[in-house]
Amino acid sequence: MRFSKMHGLGNDYIYFDCTKNNKINNPKELARKLSNRHTGIGGDGIILITKSKIADFKMRMFNSDGTEAEMCGNGIRCVGKFIYDNKLSNKKDLTIETLSGIKKIRLNVMNEKVETVTVNMGEPILEPEKIPLNLEKVSSNNIYLKAEDKEFKFTCISMGNPHAVTIVNNLNEIDINEYGPIIENDPIFPNRTNVEFVEIIDKDNIKMRVWERGTGETLACGTGASASTVACILNNLTNRKINVHLLGGTLQILWEEKDKCVYMTGTAITVFNGETVEE
Repeated sequence: MRFSKMHGLGNDYIYFDCTKNNKINNPKELARKLSNRHTGIGGDGIILITKSKIADFKMRMFNSDGTEAEMCGNGIRCVGKFIYDNKLSNKKDLTIETLSGIKKIRLNVMNEKVETVTVNMGEPILEPEKIPLNLEKVSSNNIYLKAEDKEFKFTCISMGNPHAVTIVNNLNEIDINEYGPIIENDPIFPNRTNVEFVEIIDKDNIKMRVWERGTGETLACGTGASASTVACILNNLTNRKINVHLLGGTLQILWEEKDKCVYMTGTAITVFNGETVEE
């Protein structure tokens, strides 16, 4: 099958057009096989673009360990670019079905190529039972968890997938590979969680590193940047529109006061196109 290798701020996936009866029978195994950076194409996972009965298109996203995730902010931007650049649709406003609901995206086009994409990420979910958390009658804010020798205070949020956000003084002093997997698999998170470590620069800028559930540390995470912005606003640390600086680049995140939705804007890049030898 033909594929495109694409990335949003270095968060890279392998994209397949499954709108024309191209069926992938075992996407979990395919994700594990192709994501290997030594023996496969290499990536944080695979994303399938299919037809939808309730939206313009549907996306399915599988992490590098084969688990299927509800949503991917960087991935959905690349889905929009893939659709437009490959002439699956000429619309610049699209609806994309995901496991976390229908997302609206706007393609910002220059010279007939998609340069950036704005995604309506929806309203953040703060109710513990909906994130979900194994907690009752408590706030999703100010949750303390211990990992090895450190205790972290988390604000937990769902952007269609679960996130645990903690504010640190210096990102360079945090061993993501040590603490990330411990927090991801803490019993408080029945579906595991993505973990964001955030350093405040000023009211308009934050730095973030992310340990993604099922993948490990990645260069960027759109839902994580959205969740981190919400966490910072809830804790009165930033303005409502900020720049989130990640290892792979910068995202612009706005938590709109009027409709309560989070809007993310960032790049989408095609690296190369190819064809798999076997499924």
